[in-house]
Amino acid sequence: MIAELKRIVLAEDNANDIELTLTALRENHVANEIVVVRDGAEALDYLYKRNGYADRFGGNPALLLLDLKMPRTDGFEVLKWVRQQPELAGLRVIVLTSSSDIRDINKAYELGANSFLVKPMDFQNFVEMTRFLQGHWLQTSKAPQISRPPREQRLNPDRTPYRDSGDNRRQGG
Repeated sequence: MIAELKRIVLAEDNANDIELTLTALRENHVANEIVVVRDGAEALDYLYKRNGYADRFGGNPALLLLDLKMPRTDGFEVLKWVRQQPELAGLRVIVLTSSSDIRDINKAYELGANSFLVKPMDFQNFVEMTRFLQGHWLQTSKAPQISRPPREQRLNPDRTPYRDSGDNRRQGG
């Protein structure tokens, strides 16, 4: 039985970067359907199945390629929202941006990005980067079937929630 190829969502507002990414993915024979959303608000609409995407079929995408600097809703807000949704816990989010600012890198990882890639300046390196994306994130890496703990618990693991059973002991869970 052949496994269904899940979609890739490319959240990118720059037309040249969209064309470059799509061309590089084609060069690497990526067979997955690629859905392009042109800003963060549209990315959220797609993931949440609302507005123009209310009737979209299929489950969650295999991969979200997320630019950070987008109009209406930026990539950080998209990433923050995605990581708050239990049904999107297994979504691999790859930040694909022109920024190499360490503050952006740290913030993206803090918010739950799986990887942070800086867009290469030339086409050949872009093709090589998409070859890596295909090999690692679409073929080798497997998505989890479990949900992530709440962000607060990941950042403060000692603050395990407990149920008050009358004796006020912490109950792991």
